[in-house]
Amino acid sequence: MRTTWRRACAFAVAPLVMASAVACGGGSGDDAEGTTLRVIVNISPNLTEKYWNDLFAQYEKKHPGVKVKLELTGTISANAKLTQDLAAGDPPDVAQQITPTPENASLFADLSDQPWAADTPLAEQYAIDGKRYVVGVGEQIQSLVFYNKAAFAKAGLDATKIRTIDQFTDAMGKLKSAGYKPLQTSGQWVTGAQFSMMADAGVLTEDPKWTAKRNDGKVSFADSGYLPYLEHYKEWIDTGHLDKSALGLTYADGQTAFLNGKSAMYIMGSYFVPAADAAKKSDDIGVFTMPTDGAYPSGQFGNMSNPYVVVNKSRHRAEAIDFVKWLVTDPAAIKSQLAADGNLREGFSYPMSSLGASVQKILDGAPSVIVKSGPSQPIAGFSDELNKQVQSLYTGASAQDAAEGLDQWWNSQS
Repeated sequence: MRTTWRRACAFAVAPLVMASAVACGGGSGDDAEGTTLRVIVNISPNLTEKYWNDLFAQYEKKHPGVKVKLELTGTISANAKLTQDLAAGDPPDVAQQITPTPENASLFADLSDQPWAADTPLAEQYAIDGKRYVVGVGEQIQSLVFYNKAAFAKAGLDATKIRTIDQFTDAMGKLKSAGYKPLQTSGQWVTGAQFSMMADAGVLTEDPKWTAKRNDGKVSFADSGYLPYLEHYKEWIDTGHLDKSALGLTYADGQTAFLNGKSAMYIMGSYFVPAADAAKKSDDIGVFTMPTDGAYPSGQFGNMSNPYVVVNKSRHRAEAIDFVKWLVTDPAAIKSQLAADGNLREGFSYPMSSLGASVQKILDGAPSVIVKSGPSQPIAGFSDELNKQVQSLYTGASAQDAAEGLDQWWNSQS
């Protein structure tokens, strides 16, 4: 196992937009028996409402005076729910899956004076001006291609031989001829996320400071390695390797389609492993690191998993900090969260399927884990804009159009 892991998350996590006019209203968060902590999380196929409630119950059992209340977000993200609550003057206490930025760091408690925070995964990489506002449970890697072993056998493909994007494209053609949808995608956030998992592995392995340079206006999407990846992606749409109707699918729909054998490959993060395990399909699925137009194996695009922040306006700041400390330092809580979402942390192990072990092997062999944080953190809202531009390729936009659109948007935010 690697002695040092470097990583930073999930594309699906949008940085929080600064909430304005934050007042001090809303409910007290207390009841007759003690303190109630309101916690916002993202619900996913792996991290279900039941999972969170069961996890929180473990804390409540050890802390009889505290009740942890799961704040359901409905159809919006944790980020949007937090922004909404802050704007309404009804702040929650803790939020999961939020990445603070220099612009909004003041909304969150500075945990730099908490000795335990320094020992959490990627604490240094996610620091802002040397201060720690977010702590996490583990790490994810995301530049992975999962594949249906039966489909590869039928198409006569050897996954270990697929190292370049041209070889990847050729494999898709053979899989299509063998009767499979070559590459599974879906709508929502998945389209842009998969593109990022692919392109970042190539571009940021070659130049780890590319995003920082874009922040300084020294590089552009239209005149860099991102344009060829957009051209590859557009080619896959035009040749039918990517199904245009897939934009109508949810994240869960796309995952189910791949698990059911309707498609041959699926670009996704390590958090896909628990879904395959739950479906009892892990032994039927293989995985290889994302092919690139450059070095192979590339660095793995990754992130802090299960990041938590304590909201500065929390009415129970001390209790909220203690709860977050438990989430990221208690061995049982750590192992539960790692196993639930297929994440990794040095010094912690849990029973893994053959697929999980294969992902671990890829991490061990990766030359780096690419973290988009600190100076290399994109402008707030970039993930949504990237998703929009990648999806525009399905409706007639060219790769050049998408690259220039990303540049225009980025410049407009400066």
